[in-house]
Amino acid sequence: MIESISVKSFKSLVDVRVELGRVNVFIGANGSGKSNLLEAIGVLGAAANGRVDDEALLRRGVRPGVPALYKSSFADTRPRPSIRLEAATPHAAYAVELNNPIRDPTPAWQFKNENLSENRRTLVGRSPANREKFDPQRGLTALRAVELESGSAASRLVQILASFSIYSPNTNTLRGLTPDPQQREPVGLAGGRLTEAVLELIRSRREEPRLRPVTQTIFEMIDWASMLGSVNADGALLSPSVGSPARVLFFRDRFMARRRNGLTGYDASEGALYVLFAAVLATLPSAPSVLAIDNVDHGLNPRLARALMANLCEWVIGGPDDKQILLTTHNPLVLDGLPLDNDDVRLFAVGRSRKGLTTVNRVHVDLEDLQRDGELWTVSRLWVMGHLGGVPDV
Repeated sequence: MIESISVKSFKSLVDVRVELGRVNVFIGANGSGKSNLLEAIGVLGAAANGRVDDEALLRRGVRPGVPALYKSSFADTRPRPSIRLEAATPHAAYAVELNNPIRDPTPAWQFKNENLSENRRTLVGRSPANREKFDPQRGLTALRAVELESGSAASRLVQILASFSIYSPNTNTLRGLTPDPQQREPVGLAGGRLTEAVLELIRSRREEPRLRPVTQTIFEMIDWASMLGSVNADGALLSPSVGSPARVLFFRDRFMARRRNGLTGYDASEGALYVLFAAVLATLPSAPSVLAIDNVDHGLNPRLARALMANLCEWVIGGPDDKQILLTTHNPLVLDGLPLDNDDVRLFAVGRSRKGLTTVNRVHVDLEDLQRDGELWTVSRLWVMGHLGGVPDV
């Protein structure tokens, strides 16, 4: 699990350090820098994998751009010539400084400094002072990764960073109507292969006892469905004008008349698809051990969003120890689903300083904070009323 992330001179993040838990939720106004923080980790993951260019960034869900847009630039603030990123676990750390000329950019970013350490002992290091010359557009850590002890803290950190991705699902891709440009196991960054992922979850519960309650919880959230599976698209209740993959999701609606109660993912509510998408990422072993979902509440009724968040926390904390999720949201009721008395679950308010720099502050909420004016407030009400930060000044 990543214990901390440090970012310097990346977009609106001039100098930010975040101490992470297992489930991390970031709230803030539009444009405050929530997605920038996720993308900084994506860039760090590309560096750990050996190359930072548009292809590597797109593969991780990072929006590609020119160096002038990646590097911090604020009035009355002297910019750093390079971007510095670092991730640390309890026993290992990986840090990198990346540079790309603004006036004459190259296809790939250059590695200026790079350091991989374990228990404070440097395993891989490079700097401009190194006598040994390396390709500046190739990461040295990725080249030396095969020499690392298998299963070591340093090797594990490199692996989880390299596999980190930002998921941003959309309804058409979840329905199978639009191809996913970034396919993954078990599901693509935009929601492609959802049918295959759901089938994997259904099959895996036979071998993984911890997954057996997951499907029951899914039916509690998708309360209109009595059955979930897949069917061949040729035999499904789809219009001939609807393009679809070979197999599609299939639901039975428990309220509809028998033999006429079948629905495909094309006809089912989008909320059901987003619940399934989040469930497979939070529970399947084939999903990255560290990942992010941008706008996790998208397409969900507020109360369903609250229930999904409560279950996500239970799935992640009750699952493998190395599972870690970062989430952004604009739905206040998501906060009411967070067990904030558990230190593994952390809430962060993201804002902008008077000069426009992004700030990230952990929000601590206890029972005394919820007692106001002689009544018990919810965390969502505290946020909407502006007591937690992370709200627009409008």
